[in-house]
Amino acid sequence: MSSKLKMLLPDGHIQEKVLRLLDRIGLEVKLSERSYRPTCGEPEIELKMLRPQNAPKLVEFGRHDCGFAGHDLVVEAQADVVELLDLGYDPVKVVVAVPDGLAGSDDLFSKRLIVASEYERLAREYIKKKGLDAAHVRTYGATEALPPEDADMVIDNTASGQTLRLNRLTVIDEILESTTRFICNREALEDPWKKKKLEEIKMLMEATLNADKRVLLEMNVSNECFEKLVADLPCMRAPTVSPLHNEEGYAVKIAVPVKDVPKLIPRLIEAGARDILEYRLEKIVG
Repeated sequence: MSSKLKMLLPDGHIQEKVLRLLDRIGLEVKLSERSYRPTCGEPEIELKMLRPQNAPKLVEFGRHDCGFAGHDLVVEAQADVVELLDLGYDPVKVVVAVPDGLAGSDDLFSKRLIVASEYERLAREYIKKKGLDAAHVRTYGATEALPPEDADMVIDNTASGQTLRLNRLTVIDEILESTTRFICNREALEDPWKKKKLEEIKMLMEATLNADKRVLLEMNVSNECFEKLVADLPCMRAPTVSPLHNEEGYAVKIAVPVKDVPKLIPRLIEAGARDILEYRLEKIVG
């Protein structure tokens, strides 16, 4: 039985969000400017930091028990790993785009195409699937800069499509959607100690992510307004209700989606709610 869980952390733009999430679940990570081996407040967890592109295969091979990577990177690497949790961070789409003037034009397919992409396997699969007369050119960032002189088509990830539009590219197809995932090695789940540890980390992260989507509203409601207000009250299961001192009404608590609050509070006031308080939540364990 292993007494260490080896976790691979990402560097780059997704690192900050992942580290903040780990800190919120009690896994305090301390980075070092001169080392790729951060320390963890939990002594049973051993950390290393590498580019997220390396995570899927290294986790598959068992060099690390778990890590963080975009779903697009898992698919591109054909990594045989378990995606334990979708963190929802950095949502992107992997799309196919061509210069504006060629979108919808038969001229696009009248010659041998150059398809530029960082996604080598996805690009080759797309070329084969569509039966294109095309060659793939591997890019190393700034894929959108190649057309029209150096490529006829790009396969790239995009969050809003703005960078593609600024470079006069039109999306003509979508390959997949991707977000950051918490992944693990399949054999690690066969080790009882590691499985328990992984499930605990997953549960705490999931509870934290769920809490970010909701707030707790607490309000006072008079006896006269109580029944009508509670009957139309949104909540996870049922509102928490307790009587006020001297039977002057009730204190009511509900957990509601953050996005609903701006419209909900005026409705509550109209229904008779008073002294409304809003609290941020740290975890929701359901």
